[in-house]
Amino acid sequence: MIARRPAVSALVFDVFGTVVDWRGSIIREGRRLGRERDLRVDWAAFADAWRAGYRPAMARVRSGELPWTTIDALHRMILDDLLRQFGIQRLSEADKDHLNRAWHRLRPWPDARRGLTRLKRAFTLATLSNGNVALLVDMARHARLPWDCVLSAELFGHYKPDREAYLGAARLLGLAPRQVMLVAAHKDDLYAAKACGLRTAFVRRPLEYGPKVRADLKPERAFDCNADDFLDLASQLLPRKK
Repeated sequence: MIARRPAVSALVFDVFGTVVDWRGSIIREGRRLGRERDLRVDWAAFADAWRAGYRPAMARVRSGELPWTTIDALHRMILDDLLRQFGIQRLSEADKDHLNRAWHRLRPWPDARRGLTRLKRAFTLATLSNGNVALLVDMARHARLPWDCVLSAELFGHYKPDREAYLGAARLLGLAPRQVMLVAAHKDDLYAAKACGLRTAFVRRPLEYGPKVRADLKPERAFDCNADDFLDLASQLLPRKK
């Protein structure tokens, strides 16, 4: 399938949920803080509520209601509201900052490093995330993710799914959009990239929102690839040895 079309030179990756397990990581960080500060909190509900504030916060930036604001700053705005909603008190400013930076310390899915390492043999690998550059760099170092470069919506002043993010990534990589493939676990992201001329790979992450949420994992013919994980994606994209 790939060989019949113009060659893909670079893979750009959505990060939150596609490469790293944000939910499990935030729950783990919250529980650790809870033990240290004697807090009784439903950290799974807290993580879900934190993530639920993500799109509405970005929408305020995309609509012009807020000036350009990094994801770190948006996460902190959401966090301050959640601390009140969940009745969490007695946290110092240092505690709040450390908790907010938990997003810098997210753990990769079990297949992520191995799959990325295999894919790197044939493709340039980059992030294409709404996360700000500092967050993505810290995450890459913490999780040992083998990116060739870190691309962020921050570089373009536009959050995905604005077309400036997808086309800007291709431009900075010196490639035509058709030579770039977005890898993501979120179909809306992939459809937006496809509309800009990028190639698309859907990777299923059934546990992104926890075991009780039934995710949409159905393969889509509109995408160039549908894969179970990064190792499966590598098997589909890399030439087979004869």
